[in-house]
Amino acid sequence: MNIKKEIDVRLSEKLAKLTNLSDAPALVNPTSNPKFGDYQANGVMSAAKHLKTNPQKLAEELIATVDLSDLVEKVEVAGPGFINITLKKDFLQDRIAENLHDERLGVPLAPQPERIVIDYSSPNLAKEMHVGHLRSTIIGDALVRLLDFLGHNIIRQNHVGDWGTQFGMLVAYLDKLQKDLPPEQTDSKNPNASRNSLFIEDLEEYYRQAKQLFDTDENFANLARECVVKLQSDKADVLKRWKLFRDISWEHCKKVYEKLGTLLTEQDIRGESAYNDDLPEVIKALEEKGLLTESQGAKCIFLDEFKDKDGNALPVIVQKSDGGYLYATTDLAAIRYRVQELKADRILYVTDSRQSLHFQQVFAVARKAGFVPEGVRLEHIAFGMMLGPDGKPFKTREGGTVKLMDLLDEAEHRAYNLVSEKSPHLPEDEKRKIAHVVGIGAVKYADLSQNRTSDYVFSFDKMLSLEGNTAPYMQYAYARIRSIFRKNKSDKNNEQITDRITIEHPAERTLVLKLLQFAEAVESATSDYFPHLLCNYLYDLAGAFTTFYESCPVLKSSEPIRSSRLQLCQLTARTIRTGLGLLGIETVEQM
Repeated sequence: MNIKKEIDVRLSEKLAKLTNLSDAPALVNPTSNPKFGDYQANGVMSAAKHLKTNPQKLAEELIATVDLSDLVEKVEVAGPGFINITLKKDFLQDRIAENLHDERLGVPLAPQPERIVIDYSSPNLAKEMHVGHLRSTIIGDALVRLLDFLGHNIIRQNHVGDWGTQFGMLVAYLDKLQKDLPPEQTDSKNPNASRNSLFIEDLEEYYRQAKQLFDTDENFANLARECVVKLQSDKADVLKRWKLFRDISWEHCKKVYEKLGTLLTEQDIRGESAYNDDLPEVIKALEEKGLLTESQGAKCIFLDEFKDKDGNALPVIVQKSDGGYLYATTDLAAIRYRVQELKADRILYVTDSRQSLHFQQVFAVARKAGFVPEGVRLEHIAFGMMLGPDGKPFKTREGGTVKLMDLLDEAEHRAYNLVSEKSPHLPEDEKRKIAHVVGIGAVKYADLSQNRTSDYVFSFDKMLSLEGNTAPYMQYAYARIRSIFRKNKSDKNNEQITDRITIEHPAERTLVLKLLQFAEAVESATSDYFPHLLCNYLYDLAGAFTTFYESCPVLKSSEPIRSSRLQLCQLTARTIRTGLGLLGIETVEQM
């Protein structure tokens, strides 16, 4: 049950009737200070201002007409028109008892499940994944988990860069190396074997060498362009080599995804190459709608809503003068596929904020072209940049791009040192397991705990701290609770835990209320795609548990209080584990 929503609906309905306003939200939110109750409604002041009436009087009229008696112990008007709401103890006890046996911990399923396509990660398969792919992958994966938990039908789409000039360069470079091989190293019966042996383990270095040759050798550049033409023309020999690079590149991505623990698989890949055959059809459809204008030989779309600082319309170029297509063309083809074939109700694009204009234009063109029905939502889930300590885009000390696998390995290494320092008695395999969970969890949580629209400074020291709003702090909080049950199990006076939870202490009441707000946290995190709201909730929950544990003896209490408090501990652990799981972060039983 979403308590906040239940109160908000009841108050909003009555406020709308009282004021005859079509839009009169009660604006109910949890209070920041318990002395003002559990929830506070602030919407009366806005309605009163609109009607030019006394907000206090309107608030008094509202609480006199609305029935909250089954939920609320006390409702009072404070200040200029705030409504403070305190919940009944019996109501809290009844609701928390329900959560004990609810696998979903009180989180309702979406009343109208949708088919939601989520486009995220999208690395360039010609190169190794780098830190620039981290935020899209982590945020996208968290949104997949959250929306799936609410019962939506989620379709993951990894729109990888697997087409174009970069692959022409790699194919041409492979051919060059193949020709340069001495005869004794060439397997005439299986030429791909020798080609595979040529493929440098360091994919980034291989690409760098091909790019350097492309930039400095005109003959090689022409060969690379010819390979692109052959690739686009479905020449079998070039396609075969393209597939070789694509497969090897995917293996690099796969290892990163496995280490990160993301849900993306090879079945989720639908890259640029998948839309190649549809690109002429996109151009044809745009022409039939009368949207195309030729400008310097290129085919463009000019929309009045997009202008530069001088008031000139900004073009959306969909075909270059040489006949080549652009990202916008491929994105339009992808929208057509996702609407027509995948039957999407909603399509989310998780990319950095620098692409905001691109997607605004593509979405507008798609709607004008009739590719998207009115009821289908297109949404760009923009995020800020990951910065280094100097406040600039995150780089290596030498100024190069940081490989994502190197960063994740470093996180695990640092976590291993931390675990070894804190728990040297643990077996080696246990320390390695904990180091993986803590290290990867730290990287993910450091990202997800930030407002996604903001830039943030990447810091291993901060993200691996056992203090503050970090993954290790949350994982330690979970492990600490689990240790209570290990102690309980070894207690000779151990008794069967009863199902009843009673509230006898203010710290118990605070913890129960916070546990019951899990549904609100999940809904808040998904409504506008802000996972940091769930992180904030979990951090507050861990804080409420700490206060409870310090104020309320658990194992040393007599029955039935002992059982009641053990159930609260159990429910807190389940909520932390479930919440972290929705963010793609694992827990361990001990740290």
